[in-house]
Amino acid sequence: MERFEIVSKRVLAERVNEYVVYAPDVARHARAGQFVILRTDDEGERVPFTVCDYDRGAGTVCILVQEVGYTTKKLAEMNAGDRLADFVGPLGNPTDLSGYERILLIGGGIGSAVVYPQAKQLAAEGRPADVIVGARNVSLAVYTEEFKKLARSFTLITDDGSSGKKGFVTDAARELFEAGEKYDCVFAVGPLPMMKAVSALTREFGIPTVVSMNSLMVDGTGMCGCCRLTVGGKVRYACIHGPEFDGHLVDFDEAISRSKMYAADEKRHMCRLTGEVR
Repeated sequence: MERFEIVSKRVLAERVNEYVVYAPDVARHARAGQFVILRTDDEGERVPFTVCDYDRGAGTVCILVQEVGYTTKKLAEMNAGDRLADFVGPLGNPTDLSGYERILLIGGGIGSAVVYPQAKQLAAEGRPADVIVGARNVSLAVYTEEFKKLARSFTLITDDGSSGKKGFVTDAARELFEAGEKYDCVFAVGPLPMMKAVSALTREFGIPTVVSMNSLMVDGTGMCGCCRLTVGGKVRYACIHGPEFDGHLVDFDEAISRSKMYAADEKRHMCRLTGEVR
């Protein structure tokens, strides 16, 4: 098997694919919370993806990819047996939840891919977490069966009520808090507005909160400054200082504003790459 070869590809939800990649060096050192940066080919852009799972024995790393941009569309066209040009990692700092016993994991949308390895690791350590997963509709919910097996309790919540409870992850979390459930820590991953809302809720209840800031990145070493954010009034870079931070200290308004800065440029770039605009 060639290095960086796609071992398997599985469709988990609408426009969401799971890839298992042969990358023995990455698998040997990977831990929950870290990420990789890949290129589909020698002319491709560098794009970060969270490590969803890994198998040190098989030398494989699992990533989840939602088809939203040029590179993810190219990935969607690749299948088992195809080979990536680069697959660099593990990058970033691994998650450290060692000081907590009662943990609530909250995943929103594709953020469930980041929550999954945490749930797996905590279950293996004999500290199964409660898990809340939110999605716009049932077709976008991922790893639900896996969470049911790993979690102390599992709640699926959808915006449209197509499965599980109707509402938002903050509704489900508030219900648990007000029912008297006590947590040492909440770990939340998902869209920036979701993490902002979760952090506001947990601040209200005085619960320490960790969020994963999956910002745009280029080099993954802190050199490009693309993933800059403000945490506790200080400049931090998600790739080297994170990707996880204290949710009560993150300036989410700034992060949300920065995430939208290049939306128009990205659209024009996409059109040029696909040939729609020359």
